[in-house]
Amino acid sequence: MISFIICLALLIGGYFVYGKVVENTFAPDDRETPAVRINDGVDYVVMPQWKLFLVQLLNIAGLGPIFGAMQGALWGGPVVFLWITFGTIFAGGVHDYFSGMLSERNDGASISEVCGIYLGNVMKNVMRVFSVVLLVMVGTVFAVGPAGLIVTLLGNKGITGLLANPEFWLWIILLYYFIATFISIDKIIGRIYPIFGICLIIMLLVLSSVSSQIRIIQFRKSGATLQICILTENQSGASCLSL
Repeated sequence: MISFIICLALLIGGYFVYGKVVENTFAPDDRETPAVRINDGVDYVVMPQWKLFLVQLLNIAGLGPIFGAMQGALWGGPVVFLWITFGTIFAGGVHDYFSGMLSERNDGASISEVCGIYLGNVMKNVMRVFSVVLLVMVGTVFAVGPAGLIVTLLGNKGITGLLANPEFWLWIILLYYFIATFISIDKIIGRIYPIFGICLIIMLLVLSSVSSQIRIIQFRKSGATLQICILTENQSGASCLSL
């Protein structure tokens, strides 16, 4: 618990201290964003700030809470605490901010096109290949991961049949990907993502409210299944969730 509090304090301090350094290096100004200036009703659409916040929150968090627990079980909690803390301050947050600002200053261009503008056509093509490979890998994780999680949760409830088939949910998620990609960004992503973002915030608030009662957090391996088990002050036995 002490290491968690220290890492949380470092994240907050990093936001106000190192975040200010980053902002002074590449500060936003009052120019119109591509969503306002171009606004084609498909890829460039103006949305309320609260929606943008929830969409970005979900994009950043995503499967992080799940894979973070798995990494902690595999490599040890201190390593993950250090990686998340210093990685967020000096790498993740800076990368997301600078890549977003560079894109915003270049009509919302993707990272490969931005590299082409500043580093030439050779690097643009290199980044195109790298982006395709990376997107395939990330897309696979973000399809297989949720499908496996849904099946695990349903299996714990005793549900069988088609709903307990990972391939069924995988096709559902892939269908969602294609639909969300080809229609206006505010039709699905702008409506569904904020709901999931609100659910994530509620989940964090609930976990925070009971964190003071947690005595032990354990990671257990049962066959091929990894479990996170929590024992609170008022429990004689631990509550476990299969990951």
